[in-house]
Amino acid sequence: MKKILIANRGEIARRIIRTCERLGIETIAIHSEADGDLPYVSEATEAVLIGPNPVVQSYLQAEKIIETALEHNADAIHPGYGLLSENAGFARKVQEAGLIFIGPDSGIIDMMGDKIESRRAMIKAGVPVVPGTEEGVASLEEAIAEADKIGYPLMLKASGGGGGIGMVRCESEQALSQQFDSVKNRAKAYFGNDVVYLEKFIADARHIEVQIFGDSHGNLVHLYERNCSVQRRNQKVIEESPSPHLPQDVRERLCEAAIRAGEAVGYSNAGTVEFIVDQSNEFYFLEMNTRLQVEHPVTEEVTGLDLVEWQIDVARGGKLPAQHEITTNGHAIEYRIYAEDPKTFFPSPGKLERIEWGEGARIETGYEQGDSVTPFYDPMISKVIITGTDRTDAILNSREFFNRATIDGVKTNIPLFKEFIESQEFISGEYATAVLPQWMEKSKEEKTV
Repeated sequence: MKKILIANRGEIARRIIRTCERLGIETIAIHSEADGDLPYVSEATEAVLIGPNPVVQSYLQAEKIIETALEHNADAIHPGYGLLSENAGFARKVQEAGLIFIGPDSGIIDMMGDKIESRRAMIKAGVPVVPGTEEGVASLEEAIAEADKIGYPLMLKASGGGGGIGMVRCESEQALSQQFDSVKNRAKAYFGNDVVYLEKFIADARHIEVQIFGDSHGNLVHLYERNCSVQRRNQKVIEESPSPHLPQDVRERLCEAAIRAGEAVGYSNAGTVEFIVDQSNEFYFLEMNTRLQVEHPVTEEVTGLDLVEWQIDVARGGKLPAQHEITTNGHAIEYRIYAEDPKTFFPSPGKLERIEWGEGARIETGYEQGDSVTPFYDPMISKVIITGTDRTDAILNSREFFNRATIDGVKTNIPLFKEFIESQEFISGEYATAVLPQWMEKSKEEKTV
């Protein structure tokens, strides 16, 4: 493999370029008009304007991206995360064009992209799933009837896509009635599939995921777990590994279940099996992400491995190490820094007039001082990964880092993190997925007293 086209932008494109440079692999960066001056464009071996600013006219132009790869003599395409990374049709077309798709087989992406199909596969494999409907619910009347069997509160979810945009919590029949058409319409608009289903809402749950990797030789390993329970609007903002307050026997069972999930579908390349873990440490399959995760640096820091290098090696036929060769050391926490109002989480695009990070952290960023965060794409500025000998040490290092970190020109969630990591809710490590909004509401009330 001599040249890879990166079908992505910003931070993850820079991340892939860095590994490729170390491996002696040339890279092709694609960019929209708005992204032409971003660092990743100049850091790649070659750069190609792919289209106007809207993603549907640029980064989602599958045919044009493949044509560009062929015209520039690429051997493979790396999709990064988001955008086309979990688009089975794109993966299939890449392979049909004679290129290597650096990710799982399109059939696996297809199956795991359909949340109902993936639930069926996990049930068959003996992996626990959250109680819910085994088929899509076609009408509100059917949804109400099924909800009466499951019980409230419950989650109304899009079968064709994950993330906060594809789900909503319903506390009652009234809420379900109000949200049903809206979720179906969003599912159709964002995922091209308006099928929705119901799942029981697990109260005070933790969101814990296991990184898995498979190769073409039938080997499948896990790289341990990450806790992703600090979220806003059902989207992760802080991730850490190892997961605090997780008994070792539960950790082992989680990793074993993730391996069973991967084996059930013949998984290859990088993937993540996501679980909901309740207060009694019972866990349930949530979904499988068939790509590299935003939070993969957390795993890299505790294992000492380069997951992008693993992806490339597996894609060109390499063999994975044995499970016993993969070990962890220390603790890592990732903070996603967004250009957003820390009180409302509304995006705050603009010019990054000053950036000061200080030392003691791994910074994965798509921007440098003077660049602009535009309104066309996700407003994440950077990922800050901080390590320590243990969790206490990592939190202390986090405090030192955020006391020095400054970004001027846009609003960011740095002030939110500075306060939150000082809270007992975070320090205890016993938090669940509602911890951040609950803590924010509590802090707001205390400040008004």
